[in-house]
Amino acid sequence: MTTDFQTAREALGARLRELRTEAGLEGKDLAGRLGWQSSKVSRLQNGKQTPTREDLSAWARAVERPDVGPELHGLLAGLDMKQRNRSWRKQLAGGHRGRQEIAVRQTESTSLIRGLEVSRVPGLFQTPEYARVIFDANAEFRGIPPTTDDAVEKRMRRQEALYDPEKSFRFLVCEAALYHRPCPVHVMAEQLDRLYNLVGQRRIALGIIPFGAQLRRTAPHAFWIYDRRLVIVETISEELWLTGDEDLALYERAWDWLAESAEYGAPARRLIGRARASLDLS
Repeated sequence: MTTDFQTAREALGARLRELRTEAGLEGKDLAGRLGWQSSKVSRLQNGKQTPTREDLSAWARAVERPDVGPELHGLLAGLDMKQRNRSWRKQLAGGHRGRQEIAVRQTESTSLIRGLEVSRVPGLFQTPEYARVIFDANAEFRGIPPTTDDAVEKRMRRQEALYDPEKSFRFLVCEAALYHRPCPVHVMAEQLDRLYNLVGQRRIALGIIPFGAQLRRTAPHAFWIYDRRLVIVETISEELWLTGDEDLALYERAWDWLAESAEYGAPARRLIGRARASLDLS
């Protein structure tokens, strides 16, 4: 099974390959500029070798993109699986593209994803226009380069996993997420239509936690569980990557308790339909 370390290293390699391609360089041409063997370029961009910070800085200069150095260094820091706290400032220094590539790779290497979203639609279920608004707003908030087109493309590519017969998705969405509107009304309407159509699909268990539900434990924040190996929690300033057995068991219990109060199937569709009907599309 692919490890999280290898997944992150492949994501970094994919970003290096993108930069080389955007510069119009073949692998041997880049190797010549760097004074490296072509095999080293190949190993780095295919995730077969871990680069040093100096390798990444040299790559950025060779493709005439010294501005991406901080982004590449942030992705390199993400290879440290012992690092629980991952600063958004470092991860998103060059925009959303690199982190979205990691999300694609994580999803590809996972059989079961469970998640909770409190106030927005999960990325795996977002429409392109809803995702675009989310990325644009986050870029403005953090003062990072607006690499929105690339980020949306990768988010849509990630969603191909929803149709993989080897994967399952179990998501809980608080009803508030159906009403919190980070986007224009027509974009929200299309987003709710997509959610409505996802309810009941094979391999996707989408539960809505109603406003009036009695909960054994309230939902404190969003989190995602990848198989039984990794929990990712987002805060405003950083991500937490949790891999310890106690952390995994705790978040699994939190997910199970919240799932007891969720509505599925036809009741979930009614909740989504009610939110859709509340929109003023005039």
